[in-house]
Amino acid sequence: MTFEQAMSFIREHGVVLSAARGPVPRMAEVIAGEPIKGSWWAHPASRQIFRLFQQLAESPDILVCRFVDGKITFVHRRLWPALVRLADRFEPARLAQVHEEHTAKGHHEAHEVPYPQWVPAQVWEEAKRLSVKQALALLGAAVPPSKAGV
Repeated sequence: MTFEQAMSFIREHGVVLSAARGPVPRMAEVIAGEPIKGSWWAHPASRQIFRLFQQLAESPDILVCRFVDGKITFVHRRLWPALVRLADRFEPARLAQVHEEHTAKGHHEAHEVPYPQWVPAQVWEEAKRLSVKQALALLGAAVPPSKAGV
């Protein structure tokens, strides 16, 4: 899978988990082209998965956060207004932008930009034009029924 194919997949689905199981697709399995049992780090495609995860995280069109079930989630820019419109329904930590890095010593570190500090002005404007119903429809299965108010 190429970076462009991965971006296209996320653009189409809007909200995609990196590797955890949940109500939306798992990017690691999409990249691997098959279900992954256990850790994706042990999968033969692990280097490709890691490389694409890094490229996706660097894209200005991808928000990396813990939106779905507190797990690392990729959210395409087209859905950022829906997230902002419904932000009061979620813990702020789920909407914080996550930057992950592997240090020279081999440690894994995550740094966060709190919500709403990462939100561009244009996204605020687009969010104001959305109704709650429209935002819920855009986010679909990524919003648990208890948060959807249905």
